[in-house]
Amino acid sequence: MTIACGVCVANLYYVQPLESQIARAFHVSQNSAGIATMLTQIGYACGILFIVPLGDMCERRSLIMRMLLVVILALVIIAFSPNYLIMVGFMFILGITTAVPQIIVPYAAHLSPPGQQGKVIGDVMSGLLVGILLSRAFSGIVGAAFNWRVVYVLAAIMVGILFIFIARLFPSDRQISEGTYTKLLKSIPKLVKTQVSLRESAVNGFFMFGSFTIFWTSLIFLLETPVYNMGTREAGLLGLVGVVGALAAPLIGKVADERGPRFSVGIGVLLSTLAYVCFSIFGYDIWGLIAGAIILDLGNQCGQVSNQARVQLLGDKMRSRNNTVFMFSYFMGGAVGSFLGTLCWQNFKWQGVCAIGIAFQAAAIIAHFIIYRPRKALNV
Repeated sequence: MTIACGVCVANLYYVQPLESQIARAFHVSQNSAGIATMLTQIGYACGILFIVPLGDMCERRSLIMRMLLVVILALVIIAFSPNYLIMVGFMFILGITTAVPQIIVPYAAHLSPPGQQGKVIGDVMSGLLVGILLSRAFSGIVGAAFNWRVVYVLAAIMVGILFIFIARLFPSDRQISEGTYTKLLKSIPKLVKTQVSLRESAVNGFFMFGSFTIFWTSLIFLLETPVYNMGTREAGLLGLVGVVGALAAPLIGKVADERGPRFSVGIGVLLSTLAYVCFSIFGYDIWGLIAGAIILDLGNQCGQVSNQARVQLLGDKMRSRNNTVFMFSYFMGGAVGSFLGTLCWQNFKWQGVCAIGIAFQAAAIIAHFIIYRPRKALNV
């Protein structure tokens, strides 16, 4: 499950170090290339909203396998797309069907022993973050050596191999919820209305992942300036420094089990804010970028693992729907962050990027420490 999460989620992030190559290949602006990243994440959010709830009523393995078939088709069409419109259209479709990890996470939580859900989610989420980070290194290196199209051909092959292993190794899963798909979707607003912790996690995830994507979407443009004179390969390699955050995921999950998920969410908020302070002051020095990237990835991982642990503690029969609410808000924040990061770079360069990142983190601080104050009765 950990490997499956990493391979699937990587499809969302191959594009980030390749934006300049894609812009040149299709003769579009950097801002237009950034739209491809945004649409992929919007598609992912739509997949979370309309497909992931099916995990509460369908056999999960067969649902995952059907989605992966569409992922393979989308990757092949992207690789051979003749124009920019076709490419971005299938980037959106790719995002919708790449929501597989958000079906796997509630499944893993359902199978985990009592009292160890945070640790199990941390293990699975470590694969998710490693997939995000290695995807940039992979696409940056392959894109620099060959071109961006080869990246998507290889991605289709990897998902095809994953499909075979899932068919052989994943256990079949019983249907959890009775009722129709329409009733399932209609129940989601009620879950948001009645669960304060779910609302809090959704708001926190929106702003924290938004600030995360602001940095990673804009990074390639900074590296291509005369300050660094770097390119696609270096942008991908810089992503490797965030593996520190991925390796810490099981530990974060354990802390969430022992101290309560809200405690580690707060640590994540503060770390991500510190990262943007580092980017603002030392962003034109490579060591400053590296240090900030490590802190940002660690902070984002604290937030995501802990928030998902909170969400999964809210009930077994509605795990997928609760995860839908959180991850929809999470990736909508990522889509907005991708768009605003590119827009701020176009108009205000690096300081504009840092300013919007700090604004997102300020909103996360206000939500976590002021609007949603700690509740002694239930520290989730």
